[in-house]
Amino acid sequence: MASKSRTTKSASRAAAKAAALKISKGSKATVKTSAKPGVKTIAKTPAKPGRADAPSARKALVSQGRSTPAPRRPKQKVAISHHREEDFKADGLRAYAHYRDLGIADATHGLARAHVIRMLPPCNPQEVSKLHTHAVDFQMVYVLKGWVKSYLEGVGETLMKEGSCWTQPPKIRHMILDYSDDVELLEVILPADFKTVELST
Repeated sequence: MASKSRTTKSASRAAAKAAALKISKGSKATVKTSAKPGVKTIAKTPAKPGRADAPSARKALVSQGRSTPAPRRPKQKVAISHHREEDFKADGLRAYAHYRDLGIADATHGLARAHVIRMLPPCNPQEVSKLHTHAVDFQMVYVLKGWVKSYLEGVGETLMKEGSCWTQPPKIRHMILDYSDDVELLEVILPADFKTVELST
């Protein structure tokens, strides 16, 4: 009697397995299996033919937040400048100085300007010592010869001698107080063209 009961149970199990296999083959869902035991599998229903998946909200947000790329500057050229006395001209920002342009503005299409500045002697504080600002991205001055005394906001009065170098952050209030008769300065500025504002002291 026990033998007959075991045979019936085995037959029932086989029939149940066959029925389960038939149902899984006929189903539209496909299941990804994992090689690791105990990891849950996720059923994925394939998209209907001819219908593209809708973009996620995350993708839509990213695409909306993108800004247009900045326009590219023209290719820079090589600038070579050799010393010539005739290149010092009274065509710069200050009437009390002569400027030797080094060709950087043309070579960089306005990205930067570099020139050697000679202050005309003697220094006249009434003309020279005027508080002002420059709307620049970068400005650096290097003393090639002589000396210059300047005032920088937050720093105070400073004597710059041959070999001295300093930067002037954008729109910092500053002015020249005095300079030697033989002073020469190298100045590098970005961009090449910028606005200068004279301030009342």
